[in-house]
Amino acid sequence: MSVLRAAGWMLSMLASTGLVARDLNQDEALRLRQSGAILPLESLLDKALAGYPGGVLLEAELEQEHGGYRYEFEILLPDGRVRELEFNAVTGDLLEDKDDD
Repeated sequence: MSVLRAAGWMLSMLASTGLVARDLNQDEALRLRQSGAILPLESLLDKALAGYPGGVLLEAELEQEHGGYRYEFEILLPDGRVRELEFNAVTGDLLEDKDDD
């Protein structure tokens, strides 16, 4: 087995165990939302932006990590800084709010 193939296999195995984050595609996100497994992105985005008046969404992602789902938002603030916020996609709890490096 080549080194690249072995590395790909290892990453695949880690992703399947939830030990590394995996971005979900639109179809997966829609299926989870429609089944009620996760909260709507819009409700958590409103919550994120409410904490930063004048902020503008740069990026939104839904990730599967540590066996759960997280929304990650990058918000551009009026002063030019970028904040990264992570929310539990099931409960809506804020998990992290930090300056994006």
